[in-house]
Formats: sequence, structure tokens, C-alpha cells
Amino acid sequence: MSNAPVIGAPLPHITVDCSAGLTDVFDSWSFLRELHPLVIEMSHSQGVCKTFFRVCAETVVAGLAVADAGLVHVEIGLLPGREDGVKARLSEAVLALLEKHLHTGHLGRPVRSVEVRDLGASYRLTGQVPAP
Repeated sequence: MSNAPVIGAPLPHITVDCSAGLTDVFDSWSFLRELHPLVIEMSHSQGVCKTFFRVCAETVVAGLAVADAGLVHVEIGLLPGREDGVKARLSEAVLALLEKHLHTGHLGRPVRSVEVRDLGASYRLTGQVPAP
């Protein structure tokens, strides 16, 4: 079985978790409009991005005051086959994009993280997905 990306696969899967206290300062729609083509281009995917955007009522970052505990985590799941360097460059580009769309001002700098990972062998998809 090959580990090469499946051309035309309905991917990537993206999840964005964001602290509730950041929703007023995070331009999520603009972020997603720029994120999707970035992910497709940098991952060489032929698929369609599907994104869950989840606002987390409670987040804790050890060692930070509650008011400073803002957190945004982006997870990008791709079919196996991309080199680690490709995934690392995509992670860095997404961090830069987060920086552009988080207008925190007096809130300080929330914790931002990105993980680009391979989907497991058990991954399956059903339902209608628009063609890229």
C-alpha cells in the first residue's frame, strides 16, 4: 500500500479551537478564507477543506492569569505522504496567518499552536463533498 497522497481526495480536515475570550478579537472568517487556499497549495492537496471552528468556554494555560489565558490551536489532518518539512512549513505559515487575524491589543499575546498531522489508516469519509 502506497503512502502517497490520494489525488482528488476530499481533504484536508481542519479544526480550530479558540478560547471564548478571543472571539471578539479573532477575525475567524477572514482567517478561514485565507487558510483554505494556503493549506491546499502548501500540502499539494486536490481536495476541499472542511473546517470545524470550536469556541471553548474554558481554557487553561498553566502559569498565566485567567485573563491572559487565551489559546488558539489549529489542527490540520492530511492523508499520509507529505514530508515532515512540508508539514513544518505549513505550520509556520498558519502561525503567521493567526498572527495577522488575532487583534488582541490590550489582551496580550494568546498562546497559538498548529499541528499538521497524518490521518490514520482508519480514516473514512461519506456524504457529499463539492468538487475542488
